[in-house]
Amino acid sequence: MAPSIPAPLAFDDFALDFAGRRLLRGGTEKPLEPKAFGVLALLASTPGRVFTRDEILDAVWGHRHVTPGVLNRVMTLLRHALGEDAHGARYLHTVHGVGYRFDLPKLGPALSTPSTPAFAAEPMAVPVRQMRRVGDGWRRISRIVLWSLPLLAAFAVAGWAWWLRSSPPTTSKAATVPAVERSIAVLPLANASDPDKQFFSDGLTDNLIDALSRFEGLKVIGRMSSFRFRDGNEDIQAIGAKLGVAYIVGGRVQRAGGVVRINASLTRVADGRMLWAEHYDRPFQDLFALQDEIAQSIAFALHARLLSAESASRQGDRPPGGNMAAYDAYLRGMQSFFRNDYRKVVEYQGIATRLDPTYASAWAQLAIAWSFLGEDAEKGSAEAKAAFANAHAAVDTALRLAPDLGIAHGARGNLMFIENLDWDGSLAELRRGAELAPDNGQNQGGLSRMLAYHGKLREAIVHRERFLSIEPLFPGNYYLHSELMIAAGRLDEAEQDIRIARELSPMPYPSHSLMYIAILRGDAQAALQVAGQQPAPWRDMDIALALQAGGDRAVADAVLAKIIGDGSWRKTSPYVVAQAYALRGDADKAVEWLERAWSIRDTNIRLLMYDPLLLRFRDDPRFIAFCEKIGLPPPSESEALGIDQIRAKLAAKG
Repeated sequence: MAPSIPAPLAFDDFALDFAGRRLLRGGTEKPLEPKAFGVLALLASTPGRVFTRDEILDAVWGHRHVTPGVLNRVMTLLRHALGEDAHGARYLHTVHGVGYRFDLPKLGPALSTPSTPAFAAEPMAVPVRQMRRVGDGWRRISRIVLWSLPLLAAFAVAGWAWWLRSSPPTTSKAATVPAVERSIAVLPLANASDPDKQFFSDGLTDNLIDALSRFEGLKVIGRMSSFRFRDGNEDIQAIGAKLGVAYIVGGRVQRAGGVVRINASLTRVADGRMLWAEHYDRPFQDLFALQDEIAQSIAFALHARLLSAESASRQGDRPPGGNMAAYDAYLRGMQSFFRNDYRKVVEYQGIATRLDPTYASAWAQLAIAWSFLGEDAEKGSAEAKAAFANAHAAVDTALRLAPDLGIAHGARGNLMFIENLDWDGSLAELRRGAELAPDNGQNQGGLSRMLAYHGKLREAIVHRERFLSIEPLFPGNYYLHSELMIAAGRLDEAEQDIRIARELSPMPYPSHSLMYIAILRGDAQAALQVAGQQPAPWRDMDIALALQAGGDRAVADAVLAKIIGDGSWRKTSPYVVAQAYALRGDADKAVEWLERAWSIRDTNIRLLMYDPLLLRFRDDPRFIAFCEKIGLPPPSESEALGIDQIRAKLAAKG
């Protein structure tokens, strides 16, 4: 017999319709992705009961190929929908170290049985794309997410190892702390030295994150999320709730002459109890041994074990010869990278490689920095050619020194794509990098994007969501996930991602995606409103694009003709003009402008295989021929949806 469906539940101005799988507020439906509704329905079906995280994962996901970090993201979405947060919870309460509880403040009248049918089965997870480039500021942030974060900051995604090993709970006696509780964040170690030594304390934090990832079953939050609390005044419970972890590591670093002094502590989030604390005074030359000793002490306190002898001996991003001056330069280069100062990266990594010519990781990072400088230079200029030549020399050296170094393969894949848009070669290198370094997530961001460029969206979404699970507070990841949701036709989820990204970021995230969402929904007025809020020079082109979705063809034609007439879009981004013609259904003109985009190597051409506007022509011979010409697979193989498919899907949903 099928399980009974709970009666509708009303609380405050909310109503939970179990049968219709809807959450309503004031009679208006609050969009929720199927898994999020499943979690809410489970918790709300028994108000007051604490559900462990494993119980929730088992009930909603079947605990298959899912990280508990995904649950953190879903809880964030639910709290947004319910108008609360973890610190002012009214309905959804975190029971630290255990799970979650739904409380019912007061009962209201039950809903009448809805006439709408129950939701269909959850659609397959298919990915999407950033529809176009939106300026240097956002491009530099995107670089960190897409290439450099996974390539240069392996420690920022060290929790990847835990994801690969996570599985349904076992009865093993080896771990005395439940797996769900072995989650940890390392907050930036405070710099107690001169301000110019900040790079050193940050580097030690990064190395500690990396070292902790070598221990079995220990989930480690990434750099981009934990470093948000460098200067914060929040207490341990608040930080732990935001990061979704059971333990916090903190401390101070002082470097004075040839001595390093470190104070470190491990605190349990649930009750604020300090489980371990230690003070170290060691010679600078003993730094690497000290870093390992601290990591082992923390892991011992959590009853964690090293993954393997190979993991124990892995040196991460340390110089193989132990040259401390080279390591010092390497850390300065890392600091410069996170400041987007690629010339300084070149300077410091150049010093690192001169001091230790066998330093393969530094050579790989040097290659990435030269690649970005080549991309920033004028196309085809002597400066660009010199930068790319230096990048090739650096990555070749890295791979000669360490043929199995994952970040070096990622660096080569990055270079191949930036310089020549080598789709297949780049994808192969990024795959190789990920295979060689599965325990620290190197190349996962770049691999996700390259998979999307090939239209392999299911796989692209998997890699992006793995990042979300270990970087729950990094806004760029939510924005990039929203692009994948757009291409999958999951527009409500895309909007939720954008809202979260904007709340997490002090800088305004591009609103182009909101315009595309409105266009895909057929809401020309909303699209035009968003377009009008864009900064120059995108505003005029966005307005021209939004008008194509409206009913006044004469006005749309006139505005588009004016935009094209000034000639600038022919030189800057002809791809966007191709999108406008695709939106109006003109395949001839769309392909004509795609040819122009290819002739100047418009970087937006990379979006083609997951662009809903242009994929409406996936069966058009002209479009198929163009994709073949530039080295892409047949567009019919793309898993992304075209605009007509998305609108049909929305219409069927009602």
